[in-house]
Amino acid sequence: MNFIAAASTGNGTLLMVIYMVAIVAIFYFLLLRPQRNEQKRISAMLSDLEVGDSVVTTSGFYGVILDVTEEDVIVEFGNNKNCRIPMRKTAIAEVEKADAAVETKADTDKDKKSVDLKKK
Repeated sequence: MNFIAAASTGNGTLLMVIYMVAIVAIFYFLLLRPQRNEQKRISAMLSDLEVGDSVVTTSGFYGVILDVTEEDVIVEFGNNKNCRIPMRKTAIAEVEKADAAVETKADTDKDKKSVDLKKK
């Protein structure tokens, strides 16, 4: 009789360990791993900042980078050329590369020219 009680207690403990491992695995794949990937993406984005890139700050301001140092950037906001503000790199939420904007415009111009040539 004691043998049966001891066996069922061992199975209950094993089942509890399996549940705990499953819960830790779920937390890892749903919470920790995506957060770590997002941190890597943000740090890569901030390390690739260059002069001339268009940025959006965490407060929602649009601007263009004028100067980059290790921890800070100087951003020019709006059409007013006198509105230059130094800020931390971590205050930047989004970056659009200057090269990407030029390439997109060039691609659009090429598409328009090819459509015009087809009409003629």
